[in-house]
Amino acid sequence: MTQSHPRISKAVIPAAGLGTRFLPATKATPKEMLPVVDKPAIQYVVEEAVSAGLDDVLMVTGRNKRPLEDHFDRNYELESALQKKGDAARLAKVQQSSDLATMHYVRQGDPKGLGHAVLCAAPHVGQEPFAVLLGDDLIDPRDPLLQRMIEVQERNGGSVVALMEVAPEQIHLYGCAAVEATVDSDVVKVTGLVEKPDPADAPSNYAIIGRYVLDPSVFGILRQTEPGRGGEIQLTDALQQLAQDEKVGGPVHGVVFKGRRYDTGDRGDYLRAIVRLACEREDLGPDFRSWLRSYVTEEM
Repeated sequence: MTQSHPRISKAVIPAAGLGTRFLPATKATPKEMLPVVDKPAIQYVVEEAVSAGLDDVLMVTGRNKRPLEDHFDRNYELESALQKKGDAARLAKVQQSSDLATMHYVRQGDPKGLGHAVLCAAPHVGQEPFAVLLGDDLIDPRDPLLQRMIEVQERNGGSVVALMEVAPEQIHLYGCAAVEATVDSDVVKVTGLVEKPDPADAPSNYAIIGRYVLDPSVFGILRQTEPGRGGEIQLTDALQQLAQDEKVGGPVHGVVFKGRRYDTGDRGDYLRAIVRLACEREDLGPDFRSWLRSYVTEEM
């Protein structure tokens, strides 16, 4: 008989990073608010959580991140101006972000790493399993990764990470998982994890990407986790302990993702993400693709 596990209802989005790779644009603007076509990157992430049934969202922020809260709040002056103009289309877009989810915020006083950011969510999450979504990875809504991860967690308990196969020479950029096959072709059991290994020492080419479904036992481990790579408290180090001892918080599984992912954490990938998403938009795509073909042809 399949064991029943608590239903997941909460999502945590760490958003306290400084965005140094996008300076000077991020000097006064949070990197999460940089537009991807015409929506800030963070809104895509919240929409993904809501689509997976998680409408209780905690955002872990830091100093100079107030625009994130403003974006998901009501703007009565702007709404009133649009109403007076009869601009129903833009009014709906403005109201969409404030109606998406029940939003909560907590500050990470010092940027001590992803593990510390997740630990800041402990009072809000309590003893429930929860999802963590990183803002640098945008997952195409046509490829419901988070829903699949929740299904795996509710069936097996424990924690679930999102994995993606990358070229061996790229694995040093990611956390890496040692895995064993399961009866499901897209699910593996994680037996070990290491943060940004040397390619020669990597146990596989399965990279951890920015989606997690975590058992609350991870909080107790994070409280005891010493700073690791980069002098930061690494979530990967805590998950390594869970993978090694299932008695602590259940097994760790991985969902192997082969869908569409847009990396907005790197300047080049950020630009590529904008182009790809713009090309697929019904309202922008036809004209933009035509211009892009002409531009590429002229440049070549």
